[in-house]
Amino acid sequence: MELEITRFFQEARPMNYSASRAELGQDAGKITWNQAVEDAPEYSILPDDAAREAFRDHVKDFGAWEVDEIAAWSNTELNALCMQMIAGDIREMLGVSSNGEWDWTEYEQEAEKGRISGNIYRGDDGRVYYYLGS
Repeated sequence: MELEITRFFQEARPMNYSASRAELGQDAGKITWNQAVEDAPEYSILPDDAAREAFRDHVKDFGAWEVDEIAAWSNTELNALCMQMIAGDIREMLGVSSNGEWDWTEYEQEAEKGRISGNIYRGDDGRVYYYLGS
């Protein structure tokens, strides 16, 4: 499933939602989670039941949570976790970018080489999407 993330991609500060202990200290996970939960209503990345169910199915494969845990997550928690995943992928690219800026050509080349996930892509319509799947 593809998720339209244009506004999030253009406006959000990825480090607010995905950062390491080296950057934010011992509470990095708690800090980024709390920020994602707080901002989740502002970014409707999972706008409907179909998108939320696709995301639930996607994270089941991670093995990090039990099925009943995932089923119990609120819409806000689902959106927050999705924001964290996308922010991590954005930061991944900025980490390998030669100039620290987003470069679609470089991004696509790095994804083709398998160096980064490649889940983010630009549509023919100019919008930005996130592929939710394997």
